[in-house]
Amino acid sequence: MSGRVDVHVEEAGDRGPLLLCLHGIGSSSAAFAPQVAELSSYVRVVAWDAPGYAKSPDPEEPLTLDDFADTAAALIRERASNAHVLGVSWGGVIALRLAARHPELVSSLIVADSSPGSGTDEAKAEGMRARAGELAELGARAFAEARGPRLLSPGAPDHLVRRVVRTMAESVRLPGYAYAAESMAAADLRAELPSITAPTLVLCGDQDMVTGIEASQAIAGAIHRTAYVIVKDAGHLANQEQPGRFNAWVLSHLRITASIPE
Repeated sequence: MSGRVDVHVEEAGDRGPLLLCLHGIGSSSAAFAPQVAELSSYVRVVAWDAPGYAKSPDPEEPLTLDDFADTAAALIRERASNAHVLGVSWGGVIALRLAARHPELVSSLIVADSSPGSGTDEAKAEGMRARAGELAELGARAFAEARGPRLLSPGAPDHLVRRVVRTMAESVRLPGYAYAAESMAAADLRAELPSITAPTLVLCGDQDMVTGIEASQAIAGAIHRTAYVIVKDAGHLANQEQPGRFNAWVLSHLRITASIPE
């Protein structure tokens, strides 16, 4: 546990700007192990367990997308005047809301395999809201075994599939997951994306069948200062499936936006 903000974080690196990492809806700080290992040589990496996930305590009341974004903002304020924010999937939606809501805190964005929110499509929103019931019915392990493999490409190695399933099983629980799912189901960021001023790198795995390439393109097309990258041979969790390629693009972005040395 760290400071006044009641969430668990993993931290590494003792120099350079702050890089805050926000995981997807079925994950935790463990998702960023490849980024913590490599990027902490260049920047100070902080990866959270979102409220109600993994080692973070359960929220005392329901949280909205604004609440998740404001918690992330408080984490930044405790450590620096601003941060570069890396969000994967649901974490990307939080990062985008954070940049729209607290622009002074966000030096740049890296948004991976994300979308403008499930609220852009009624069927997607209903499916997202149904997930909490599935978790309650199946339990975390069976829920993870059903969902986890879909987050990777068909060619992903077995050890990575097992790790993704294990991370999900150890991270998700009610009520936190239900609050996260509702925040995603209610989100439609299309109107606010053009107001985001932070320079943004949008990445998407070429085999992402969860949010998909079109959703990433919708983000990239709406934000004024964007670079858009397809990560080859990766599914929805491009940062875990192709960490070398993913980290190289993130470092390139940070060299431009934060002037970190070669």
